[in-house]
Parts: sequence; structure tokens; C-alpha cells
Amino acid sequence: MNASSVVFDPLLPWAFIWAASAAMAVLLALSAWRGLVGWFWRLAGAALILGAIANPSLQFEERDPLADIVVLVTDTSASQTIADRPDQTENARAGITADVEARGNVEVRQITVGDAPDNAGTTAMAELSAALAEVPPDRLAGVIMLSDGQVHDAALAPNLPAPMHLLLTGEPGDWDRRLIVENAPAFAILGEPVSLRVRIEDQGAAPAQPGPLEIAVSVDGGEAVAFPARVGEAMELQVSLPHGGINVLHISLATEQGELTDRNNQAVVQINGVRDRLSVLLVSGEPHPGGRTWRNLLKSDSAVDLVHFTILRPPEKQDGVPVTELSLIAFPTRELFLDKIDEFDLIIFDRYKRRGILPNQYLDNIRAYVEAGGALLLAAGPEFATANSLFHSPIGEMMPLVPSGHVIEQGFKPAVTELGARHPVTEGLDGDWGDWLRQIEIETSGGQVAMSGISGAPLLVLDRVGEGRVAMLASDQAWLWSRGYQGGGPQMDLLRRLAHWMMKEPELEEESLSVNSVGQHMTITRRSLTEEPRELTITRPDGEIEQLALQEAGPGRFTAEYDGPEMGLYRLTDGVLAAVAALGPAAPKEFEETVASGDKLALAVASTRGGVLALSGGSPQIRWVPEGRVAAGNGWIGLTPRNASVTTSVSLREIMPAWLALLLVTALALAAWLREGRR
Repeated sequence: MNASSVVFDPLLPWAFIWAASAAMAVLLALSAWRGLVGWFWRLAGAALILGAIANPSLQFEERDPLADIVVLVTDTSASQTIADRPDQTENARAGITADVEARGNVEVRQITVGDAPDNAGTTAMAELSAALAEVPPDRLAGVIMLSDGQVHDAALAPNLPAPMHLLLTGEPGDWDRRLIVENAPAFAILGEPVSLRVRIEDQGAAPAQPGPLEIAVSVDGGEAVAFPARVGEAMELQVSLPHGGINVLHISLATEQGELTDRNNQAVVQINGVRDRLSVLLVSGEPHPGGRTWRNLLKSDSAVDLVHFTILRPPEKQDGVPVTELSLIAFPTRELFLDKIDEFDLIIFDRYKRRGILPNQYLDNIRAYVEAGGALLLAAGPEFATANSLFHSPIGEMMPLVPSGHVIEQGFKPAVTELGARHPVTEGLDGDWGDWLRQIEIETSGGQVAMSGISGAPLLVLDRVGEGRVAMLASDQAWLWSRGYQGGGPQMDLLRRLAHWMMKEPELEEESLSVNSVGQHMTITRRSLTEEPRELTITRPDGEIEQLALQEAGPGRFTAEYDGPEMGLYRLTDGVLAAVAALGPAAPKEFEETVASGDKLALAVASTRGGVLALSGGSPQIRWVPEGRVAAGNGWIGLTPRNASVTTSVSLREIMPAWLALLLVTALALAAWLREGRR
């Protein structure tokens, strides 16, 4: 490809040339006005002199043509995996690439756009701008985008010197239904209903009259509770939290036939359950040093409401003091054990024995309270080995132990059993502790022995009864640790964990499956009292199932690390326990709007005279259109040829040699003189 042009290299500054041109023009005009017949020859001579001073040359260039560039943007984000969109996209990409490249001297540069990090959606315009930074504007013939149009940074569309076209995937009849959580609290008080505000939204060509709908809510993978719902109406769901700590609420909507996806039919809300106040009833059978230990422990927690009664004057005491002169408070047995027993989260009997204060009817009511979900802790002293022991009452029917009747008075070091090393109440508490000086000898018929004493005899026994829990500490000597006897021991940790386990704090559950997620990473912890190998089944948001082996990280603790390949709701189970976890939102931004639409990019496309066409009718034809013309029509899109080139060599050739210019000027001057002389 060759090109030529005239270039000037003036011998004098251009200002002088223009000034001389003006002066000569004035003189020639004066000559013509006065009727001098040689003015034409003078004009030709002056022009030749000025042209010679301008020193023109012919420039010859050798040029190689450059290929026009077409940028093909392929959207592979999560919303593009719905239905047959991947096939539509791939077929259109292959067809357009082959068609453009077959025209010759055209280069197709392909950009693949996926999901942006941090749930930012599809950032196609940012990706396009970055790619165009490497494309010379005078070579850009056009931009073709294969997408569903759900671009989340459309406002960042670049200014283009060539047309941009959007080819939409999907079908005209596509529709989708979406569940939206409009409001959910970050925390809630246990025992009080939690209100969640949700709404169902239809998009696209949805059925005109949808049938009855139900929203299901489950907590921590448990049994779901159904609520009736209607499309387009916000509704309040009342849910109660079952335990303290993080409660994972899975809210789901059944998938209708014809929906594009069910990924936006669910949501996950994490609510921290807190107890308004923990109510504890502590009954001390008689004053002793351990009573203050229990009282100090429970009063140190501002969230605990403690009701403490110590029996200072048993009924059998007859000293002749008139009742009106006693300053003691009568034990309100009926009020505590009949009327208000269900208000307590934990009942503790500390060295209590039967004295006729609590009849069997009240003790049987305590048994029913435990079976219904309450908690009972016995801190036993020597009286537990006697005929007045609480074991010989309805309470004894639910205890997994039998007192032998012996009280061993000797020093011993409490020890954590093999099972206790795996139990969250006593995990990590083994050490060189100070002695206790008394133990009540018992034999177990069930339960979990977490600590042992003299000759391995059971010291701390834990058990579940019905919906509630029972614990037995077969010694009244724990207070020695708080006094630092022989170095003391972890008395505060032991008693606090014991009390909180009985009140069903989730972090102290011995059989639990928990998930801690940060970004796309999950740390999975399975607590168990058994040592058998553990394997998890993980169901990903797209329905794919994976198996993940758990590794033992310590006694009773199995852990695993897992990186989720996508955002959404993950379900985990080991066949016994189940849990749910959300990596990012359960319905990512990509699934907020799933019906294909060109609305978001319509302005950017129209500003380049491009077009928005649907791929459901097949790939459009490609035409070449001049710059500035409409570049899209019914079934076709246009690209603008740029005809760019690169110069490989340049040569100069003077138009007139100096001697020839001098000869011609002389000839013209002579002609003017002869013409004027004849006149």
C-alpha cells in the first residue's frame, strides 16, 4: 500500500513568506489597477519565487494495512449458567468468531467476564475498559457482548469510537420467583418471638395467577415451620429461637415448575440468641464453706438472677424460741416448686437432705420439670449417703447412679476421665490440682462420668433425662480449690461450665456440628464423645454433593477446612447431625435478577448506534457499515471498517530543482518586460 503527499521545508520563516505574499499581492493589485499589461507575468514570477522559498517536496510512503479489531465479550457469570444459556453463549461465540475472521484482515479479541469478588456481581464494563486500554482506538471496529444483560456496573460503560452490540441469551418466556428478606434482627431474646419481614417477587413472564405458596423456616437445619404467603406482599414471620448463641435460620420457598432457578428461593439469616435473664434456684441444706462458692460464682454473672435459700433452722429443731421472735424467712416451698418452678433455668441442691420441708409431691414436680426440659444439679455431701438422701425420693428415679452408703474421708486428687477429656464441660481441665478431702461413694447405672476420684470412683456424672439434664457432683469439697488449698484448681471454670451445660448453652454441647465461615472459607468442627472416624456430606448451592473427611484435632474434636467454590447456602451432615452455612448471601447478587434484559445497557449501546438483539432467534448477520451510520437492524449488526495502517518507509523527492526555478523566474521576468515594452 503506497501513499504520497506534498511537504514543505521553507528556506525562510513562514511569517516572512506570508508577509512577502501580502506585499506582492498589494503590488500586483496596484499594477492591475493601473492597467499594466505585464501584471500576469509578474504574478506568475512572484508565485514561483515564493514557492521556491517554501521549498516543497513530494513525500512517498510505503504502508502496511493493520487488521481491524473486534472485541467479543463473553459473560460467564453465575446467572449465565441458568437453563440453556451456556449452550446459547458458546454457539454464538463460535459462530461470530468464525464469521468475523472469515472476512479477512480482522482480529477478534475475546474477553471472558465471570463473577466479581465480594459479591459485586458482573463487572463487565470494568473488564471491557481494561481490555480497551490495549486496543488503539483507530483500529476498533466494534464491541459485541454475549450476556443476559444483568451487568452491575453499567454506569461505567466506556466511550467507544465504534458500535457496541448486546446479544441477549435466554428465551422470551423466561420467568423467575425470588424470596427477599427485607428485615431481620441481629439478635433476639430467647423465649420471645422473632419477627422477620420477607417478600416474594416475580420477574419476567410469570404466571398471572400463582397458586398458594408457603415459606418454610428452619433453625440450624431442624424441622421446618411453614407459613402461607402471597406474591408481592410483604409479610411478618414469627419465629422462636431454640438456644442461645448463633441461630442459623434457613428461609426457603418451594420451586415452581418453569422457574429459571431456585438459587434465589432461599435465604439465610444468622441471629444471636441471648437470654433475657438466667434464673437459678440454689437450695443449701445447711451452711457450709461450699455454699459461698456457689453463691459467688452465680452472683458474678450479671445475666443470672439467683434465688438462694439456706435452711438455717430445720423443722425438727425444738429450742422453745417463739416463732414471732425469729428473724428467719420461711421457706416458700409451694411458690417455688409448684407455682414458679417453670420459671427457673436451673435448680441446684447443695448438701440438701430430706427433712419434711419438701413433700414427695413437690419432689415429683421437680422430676417432671426436668423431664420437660429443666436442669437439676446435685452437689452431694455426707447426707446423700444416708436414708434421708434425695436419692430415696422421686428425684432418685431419674438419676443414673446409686449411693453405696459410704462416705470416704481422705485426701484425693480429682481427675478427668477419658470420656471427660472429650466432654466440653471438663475438656482441658486435667492438671496437677490440689486435693479434695471427702467423696461420696456411688455406683453409676448410666450417664457420663466426666471426673473420677478415689480409686477411679465416679466423681462428676452427667446425664440427659427426657428433654432436661441432671448432674451429680459426689463431693462438697470444690470450695477448697477457690481457697487455693495445695495450689487450688480450676474450680471457677469447672462449676461455670457445668452450670452453663445444664442450661443448654450451645458451645458446651457434647454432640454438635458447627461451622465458622469467613469469605469463601469454612472451618467445620464436629464435637463428639466417640472416637469413630467422621465424614461429612456437603451439598453445594448448585446441588452438587461432596464428601469431606474430618480429622481429629483433639479429644472429642474433629475439624476440617473447606473452600466453597461459589457463594450460597451449603448443607452439611454426618448422618446424625446437620448444619447449614452461608458463604456470602444465600442468594448472591448474580441471582437477584435472572431474566435477561437489555435495559441496563440500553443507553450505552444506543450512544454508539449499536443494537440489542436476542439470541433466541439465532445469531445475527454481520455487516460492514460506514462510520456514523446506524449499525444494527432486524437480524443484523454492523461493524465499522477502520482502514488503519502502519508506515514502513518514507522517501522525499524535490518538486523543482533550484536551477530550474531560477531559469523560470528569469523567463517570466523577461516575458513581463517584453510585454510591457511592446505596449
